[in-house]
Parts: sequence; C-alpha cells; structure tokens
Amino acid sequence: MTLRRRGEKATISIQEHMAIDVCPGPIRPIKQISDYFPRFPRGLPPDTALRAEAPPDAPARPAAASAGRRSPSDGGRDDEEDVDQLFGAYGASPGPSPGPSPARPPAKPPEDEPDADGYESDDCTALGTLDFSLLYDPESNALHCTISKAKGLKPMDHNGLADPYVKLHLLPGASKANKLRTKTLRNTLNPMWNETLTYYGITDEDMVRKTLRISVCDEDKFRHNEFIGETRVPLKKLKPNHTRTFSICLEKQLPVSGHRPGSTCRASGRLQVDKTEDKSLEERGRILISLKYSSQKQGLLVGIVRCAHLAAMDANGYSDPYVKIYLKPDVDKRSKHKTAVKKRTLNPEFNEEFCYEIKHGDLAKKTLEVTVWDYDIGKSNDFIGGVVLGINAKGERLKHWFDCLKNKDKRIERWHTLTSQLPGAVLSD
Repeated sequence: MTLRRRGEKATISIQEHMAIDVCPGPIRPIKQISDYFPRFPRGLPPDTALRAEAPPDAPARPAAASAGRRSPSDGGRDDEEDVDQLFGAYGASPGPSPGPSPARPPAKPPEDEPDADGYESDDCTALGTLDFSLLYDPESNALHCTISKAKGLKPMDHNGLADPYVKLHLLPGASKANKLRTKTLRNTLNPMWNETLTYYGITDEDMVRKTLRISVCDEDKFRHNEFIGETRVPLKKLKPNHTRTFSICLEKQLPVSGHRPGSTCRASGRLQVDKTEDKSLEERGRILISLKYSSQKQGLLVGIVRCAHLAAMDANGYSDPYVKIYLKPDVDKRSKHKTAVKKRTLNPEFNEEFCYEIKHGDLAKKTLEVTVWDYDIGKSNDFIGGVVLGINAKGERLKHWFDCLKNKDKRIERWHTLTSQLPGAVLSD
C-alpha cells in the first residue's frame, strides 16, 4: 500500500482498490464467489461436515472457545481454513457421533447419464409432435405424403419461435433426387401445412426395402437452416390403397447407417460388406414410358412421361436432363427422337409422344432403346442411364413390350429402372 505523511489525504491506486476487500478490518484478498456458497455432501448438514475432520474420541470444542484462542496473525487465514475444512469434509466419511443420531435414508446410487450421441425418447416432448398420413397407390406407382401439422416445436429463434418446414427423404440413398419439402411457415411453434407431397416411380420392391425419413427444420435467412427433429417410417408398414395416419413425437437426428455415431465395427470385413451393400443400392433413376400400337396410324406410339430420382451429374447437385429413343435395328439411323431439355431438375416431367410408322407384325423383331442424358454447354453431354424394351428383354421390360403387342389401341404405362450400361448400345450423344 502507498505510504503517506501526516496530514496528507490517503490515495489508493485502482489496482489496490480492485485487489482488497473494502470492508473495515485488515486487508484481505477478495474471495471467489464459490467461497461464499460452500457445497456440502448431499444429505449431510454443515455441522456434521465440520465434525468429520475431528477424530472420533476427541471431545467437542465450543465454537466460542476456539474463536477466542485465535491469534491476530491468523485473521487473514481463518476464513480460508474454514472453507478448506468444508470442502475437505465433502468426500470424508463422518465418524460415529457420541450421541444417538437420527437414521438417514440410504444414498441413492448415481443415475446413468444419457449418452450424448444416443437417442433418448424422453426428449421427444421437448422437440414437438408431427401429424401426417401416407398413401401408396400401386396402380400409379405413387406414394402420397400429406403433412398436416406440428405441435409444440422446439423454439429455435431469439423471439422464442421458429420458421418450420418439413423435408422428406427416401432411405437408403438420401439425396436431392428424392428430396421433397413443404413451404415454410413463419414465427410459429404450431404450424399447419395441410400439404401433400408425392413420390413417383415407387415400386413394390421399394415398399419392401425403403424407409421414409421426415425431418422438421427451422429456416434461417442469414445462416444455415437448423434441424429440429425427425421420424422414420418403414414403407413395408403401409398397405396398398390404404391411408395410414400418424401422430409421432419427433426424435433427435438418427445416424443414416443405423449405427450410433462414433461406433465402428470390430471386424474390417463387416465394414467392407456395408460399403458394398451401399453401392449396390445406388440407382440411376426411374423413367415412366407409355406404349401403344395405333391401328389408325399404323404405328407405335412411344410416350416419355416423366423421370424420377435421376442421378446428379452437375456440380450444383442437379442435372439438365433430356431423353433420346431409338427403334432398333436402325440401319439408316432415322428412328432417333429427342425430348426437350429440362433445366436444373432430377425429377423432370416431359409428357412428349413420338410415332414410329411400322407394321404390327414387325414389332416382334424390333427393340426400343431409351436413354437419359444430361445436357452440357461447351462439352459432351453426360450419360445418366437407360433401358431397353423388346422381345429379348427380361422382367418388367419384356412384360411391358409383350402387353403392348397383345393389346392394340391400348395405352400401357410402366415405370422402369435406368441402368448405367446397355447391351449393344453406343453411349455417345
């Protein structure tokens, strides 16, 4: 402290003012806030904690007598020693007291803390609930998802509200190709969308092995959108032409692979199998084709209706798709037809029809080749996928061609899966 002469006014620097206790008495360092609020063992009163430091056979010492024997030099350390005693007794086991003590209930075992990476179902009440319904129409190969409303969503903005929207994905293979979303509703925790989103090109095989992931997110204009909660519905739970309604609590974000985040398989072989399975589930997309032999026009009418879940070929995560068709064998290469280009989409809708003048009896010797391409400016176009229909095809492709030949003047529509390789096809635009 700064010395002063008699008659001079005392001056204290700002450093000294911040380092001393301004209360009357000897100068002491300012104690931490935790010193004023000592923590005692759960269920242990303060006086018992203080007696824990004394040996069992030592007589109890009055507080006043002990305080009277303190020396002036111990004034600066008495409070610190009391605090040390309090915290030292926190982990000590109290000795037997001479007098009878009331029975204390046994301490409860520590509860297991929830895994931060795992999902706890108790949190669903804090994230909110979602009401929606699902309908699978096998005739049109469409899955209709009606998002009705949500209740009690978790606040995500500073005003205690949120700007929610719903996003749909089909698993496995979540990407922009099978992403659908609702509109965004502003400043509400109880949104009502009443909006129907439709997936086209859904086959019976998809209904067995795919899962619908429904996520609720909060939209932000100046930063990334925030995740609120999600739920997942295996499509095998749905019955054809039967609307099923759900009211489900939202969950935390679940790992796509089905394993907990951070968990690894012990056997390296299992990891290799999982990667192989994921590659086998990759698809190039679907295409809806209509066939009809017109007796009036004496020709085959080929309709390119739409595509779904196409593979992304551009850096922006989309494609600029168009479709080409050939009726082979085509020596003069006059059977080529091409649709218009649809910009920046993975689910284009064309609704274009082309006519091949040919006798009905000659169709048994022909093959229809349909390919989907991504249009690029200044470089060669990218091949997305294709399908071949004809007498030498297999499965649904053969059945579609056979039904067309069998049923004149009847328009038959079928969804077909695009493949990355076509036998005997020249994959160049």
